[in-house]
Amino acid sequence: MKPDFDVIRDPLWDNIRLDRPFAALVDTPTVQRLRYVRQLGHAFLVYPGATHSRFEHALGTFHLCHTALTALDEREELEGISDEDRLAVRVAALLHDIGHYPFSHALEEAGFPHHEGLGVRRLDEDALGKALTAMGGRGFHKKVGAMVQGKSPSPLGGLISGSLDLDKIDYLSRDARNCGVPYGTVDVNRLLAALTIVELDGKRLVGVHEKGVSALESLLFAKYQMYRNVYWHHAVRSATCMFKRAVRAAVAKGELTPSDVAIGTDATLSVALMEDDPTGLGRAVQERRLHKRALDISAMEAPADCQPWVHESAQLLERVEDQVARELGLAPHALLIDYPSRDSMLSVDLPLRTRSGKIERLTDTGRAGTLGLPRVADELYRTARRFRVFTAGRAGKGLDRILHLATLPVAEIEERLRAGKPLLK
Repeated sequence: MKPDFDVIRDPLWDNIRLDRPFAALVDTPTVQRLRYVRQLGHAFLVYPGATHSRFEHALGTFHLCHTALTALDEREELEGISDEDRLAVRVAALLHDIGHYPFSHALEEAGFPHHEGLGVRRLDEDALGKALTAMGGRGFHKKVGAMVQGKSPSPLGGLISGSLDLDKIDYLSRDARNCGVPYGTVDVNRLLAALTIVELDGKRLVGVHEKGVSALESLLFAKYQMYRNVYWHHAVRSATCMFKRAVRAAVAKGELTPSDVAIGTDATLSVALMEDDPTGLGRAVQERRLHKRALDISAMEAPADCQPWVHESAQLLERVEDQVARELGLAPHALLIDYPSRDSMLSVDLPLRTRSGKIERLTDTGRAGTLGLPRVADELYRTARRFRVFTAGRAGKGLDRILHLATLPVAEIEERLRAGKPLLK
C-alpha cells in the first residue's frame, strides 16, 4: 500500500515529511517554478555555493512550521485555535514566496510590485487555486493570503510574518550554509522550543519565552552579519544594480513586459536579456564583467540627510545616474549609485513571557537586563549599510559631490534635470 506522505531529503533539516495534500500543492506549476529561482539572486557570483532555490527555502519554512506547531501542541498552547488556522499557517509557510521575482529582491528595488501581493493573487489561479479549494474549501486561499501578508487575525500569523517568523530562521540558516560562511548561525532548536502563545492587550499572539531571548539575539545578530557580509557585499550589489538597469531598460523598450518578468525564472530572464539588452549590462553580468567601486563609504560617514529618492525612486535614480555619468565623461549606464535600505533589519516587536509568567513586550528599545541588541541596532545598521558608486570606466574628479547630490530633495533634482543644469556643481 502506497504511503500517504512523501519524505524529502533536505541538506539543512534532513527529512521533511510532505503529506499528500501538501504534495499536491508542491506539484503545481506555480510552486515548481520556485525550483528555478535562486534564493540569493546574484550572490553566487561571489559565493559559488549560493545557488540554492526558493523551492528549498519554501520546503524548509514549511518544515519549521510543522515543528513549531508540534511543540506548541504538545504544551497544549494551541487550544482554542481552529483546525483551519492550523492548516492555513502550514500552507502559508509553504507558499509564502510563490510570487517572488527572479534574482531575489532586485526587481522590487527596481520599482516592480512587491512579491507578496503577486503571490497572494496567484493563490486563486489555475492548478494551485483548485488544489487549495480541495484542501480547505472555497475562500480558503483568502485565509492563507492574509497570513502571508501579515494581516491575519489568527494567533498563528506571527509564525509567518513578524520579528520571529520561521521564514527568517530558514533563510538565514540556509543562506549561511550554502555560502559557506559562519555568520548566519542561529540556535534554531532553542528558538523553536521558546515559542509560546500569549495573551496581550486582549489578543492571542505568538511570543517568546524569556529562556529563548539569547537565541533571539543570535537570530538578530546573524541577520546583521549576513547583510553586512553577504547580501550587501560590494560585488553582489554591483551585479544587482546592473541587472536592475538592464531589466528596466528592456521593459521600457517593450522587449519584456512586467508579466514576463513576474512569472519568469532566473534562466528565462537571463536568456531574454542576452537576446535583446539595450544597455549591454545583462550580458556583462552574465559574464561577470561587473562595475567596480569608485566610491564606497559606510552610512556612518555618509550625510545623515540623504534623501529617500536615492533608494526609493528607481526612475529618478536612473536619470540622475546617466546625467552624472555624462558630467564625468562616462558612457550611459556606466555609473550606478547604490544605497540599499532595510530600516527594519534589527527591528523587534514581540510579546515576552517572563519566567514569572508575566507578559511584557520586547521592542526596539529592548528590555533592561534581557535584550540589549536593539539598543545598538541603529549603529549596527549604519555599519552594514554602505553608499557606493559603481563605474565601468575611470571617472573624472567629482565623485565626492554625488554625496551632496543625494541630500537634495526630489523637487530640486527634477528642476535641475528639467532645466538642463549640471547636477555636480
